[in-house]
Formats: sequence, structure tokens, C-alpha cells
Amino acid sequence: MSHIYDFSVQTLAGETQSLAAYRGKVLLIVNVASQCGFTAQYADLQTLYSQYREQGLVILGFPCDQFGGQEPGSAAEIAQFCQLNFGVEFPMFAKVDVNGEQAEPLFTYLKQQRRGFLGSRRIKWNFTKFVINREGHVIQRFAPYRKITDLRQFIEKLLGTV
Repeated sequence: MSHIYDFSVQTLAGETQSLAAYRGKVLLIVNVASQCGFTAQYADLQTLYSQYREQGLVILGFPCDQFGGQEPGSAAEIAQFCQLNFGVEFPMFAKVDVNGEQAEPLFTYLKQQRRGFLGSRRIKWNFTKFVINREGHVIQRFAPYRKITDLRQFIEKLLGTV
């Protein structure tokens, strides 16, 4: 596949969702986990989503259990955790692998488009963030330690709010 809109993914509810539904939006795609040192970023992700969804921002959360077993729950447990602890309203998807032979094809594509530190294709930890512009191009990758507030100005520029 050669374009972000060519991919379909499974929602947390088990339904197939084409990313073409997000054409024309600014996307922030994040591999997330409920028991990670960065889990508090859920709150900032929700704040960012609440503030900018009317301007065209969509955050897509993909639970991942590949890093220290930090996302052991079922789909229902993940949904409940996100809602109860952080009031997550942005779209959440089925648990995925982001590295290795079983990696979700979307993440293989994202890693091909934007490499990490020192040119690495691997995702090093949960809460790695990929930013896709309104034309569907992967334009930036942010490491897990990068706070959501660090992305705000970048997102505002893409949305045309600055």
C-alpha cells in the first residue's frame, strides 16, 4: 500500500474502519498502553483532541502490548480504562503489534515513511506519535518522551489555526 488512506484497521469494538474516512483531516496516530510510564499522556491527548477536533484533528489510539507487557487487557478492559481514567473520546483501535513479523501493516508503513532516532525503523516504546497532514502524508514522528504540549504548535500550524 502506498497511501495512508489505503489502510483499514480494526476498531476496539471489532469493526473494520477504513482510514479513507479521515481524508482531509490532520491525524495523530499513537501506540498507547494502560500501564506505561507515559500513560498520563492520555489526558493530554484527550485535551488536544477536545480543543482541535472541530478544526480537523483526529487522534487515533492503537493499544500495544509489545513493550514490557504494558497493555495486557482485553478490548473491553482497555475501553473502560480509557473512558474511566481519562474520558477518552478519540477513536481507539484493536490492540496491535508495531514491530516484528506480526506488525500491523499501518505501522510498518508509518515506520517506512518516518524513521526514528538515528534512522531506526523500529518503534522503541509506547506513545510514539506519527503526524499525518490533511493530504495524507506522514510528516513527523515524535518519540514517546515528547509531551503532547510539545506537539501543540506543530499541530496548530497544520490545522491552520496559527
